[in-house]
Amino acid sequence: MLEVQGLTKKFGGVKALDGVSLRVERGEVVLVIGPNGSGKTTLVNVCAGTYAPDGGRVVLDGAEVTGLPAFKIAELGLIRSFQIPIPFMKLTALENMLVASGNGRGESFLHSIVRRSWEDDDRGRLERALSALRMLSLDLVQDMQAEKLSGGQLKLLEIGRALMMRARLVMLDEPVAGVHPTLSHAIFEKLIRLRDEAELTFLIVEHRLDVALRYVDRVFVMAGGKVIASGAPDDVINDPVVIEAYMGGALS
Repeated sequence: MLEVQGLTKKFGGVKALDGVSLRVERGEVVLVIGPNGSGKTTLVNVCAGTYAPDGGRVVLDGAEVTGLPAFKIAELGLIRSFQIPIPFMKLTALENMLVASGNGRGESFLHSIVRRSWEDDDRGRLERALSALRMLSLDLVQDMQAEKLSGGQLKLLEIGRALMMRARLVMLDEPVAGVHPTLSHAIFEKLIRLRDEAELTFLIVEHRLDVALRYVDRVFVMAGGKVIASGAPDDVINDPVVIEAYMGGALS
């Protein structure tokens, strides 16, 4: 689903990405970990089109997307979240979902004056939004303004908006940061369900290893802008190179 080849990105004299290469297979849940400043978020930003790379390639499901603007990459099915959720705070959870679905036929002036030309389209979007809210356990707060949702609910809403944009690959930047442990596990359980039922692929950046490692298929470890290890969670977490990258501390 995603292939990154020799990706480089500099900010002044700092090389945030230094020849990063990795692959994410369709249907995988892949975790990217590493110390602060290792390049994890920069990797997400470059793959999603927020930053243009200085070198290397990004290939999404066989199509090269290197350097395309973020909205074009999103249209191709790669959707990313941010560490701090940024919904429309004055809109309800349901309204945020509907906005994320894009322009409907009723947004066109010519179609708007003939109800039957857009009614089915609007009904379909509403049904998709309600179904996704139920899947994410947000149906009980669907009429609540986003500013009144908890931090965990906002994280789930971000995932819901990705569903409404018909994502194929979702990149999540610290989806359980600051979230209560119980809800953190619930969020990852929902990601697995979405992987299985909605046929999504996930690449996740997360520091909460005590939670994330239970649910992922493979792990990539970054340090100094490079991938220094990859493999199954148990193998990676016990790799001496990885432990050293975390300043000699035990990982858990």
